[in-house]
Amino acid sequence: MSLVATSHSTPGSLRQDVVVDGRFHLATDEPARLGGDDSAPSPHELLAAAIAACVSTNILMYARTKGWELGAVEAEVDYDPHATPRTCAIVVRTERPLDAARLARIGKVAATCPVRRALEGAVVFTERVEPASLGRPPARAA
Repeated sequence: MSLVATSHSTPGSLRQDVVVDGRFHLATDEPARLGGDDSAPSPHELLAAAIAACVSTNILMYARTKGWELGAVEAEVDYDPHATPRTCAIVVRTERPLDAARLARIGKVAATCPVRRALEGAVVFTERVEPASLGRPPARAA
């Protein structure tokens, strides 16, 4: 099953209104120094947010299967989009104390976050530019 995100530009700005799987709406923009209005997170900021949310959710789902009470979980992602290669430092904090074995396991679980794994692995990108057809439904393959 694939996921579909569709971005719609706002005329006269760099703001994008994004629909994810036809159900969720979010926006992106660029900072003023790049010509945007700084009205929403940039795509790079959303990448860091997606990793942070994925890591935290992954840990909570794992802890639930083990019956571990973690309390609140915080995942902080420091993403440097200017470094070559790009770098991501992730720090996870739990509200409740954990012994060394559980901390080690939580670290391994954090590393299996699907967003992180997608970025670490070989992601194949294909692009296609089509003539103007905004407002018309996309053609379906036969």
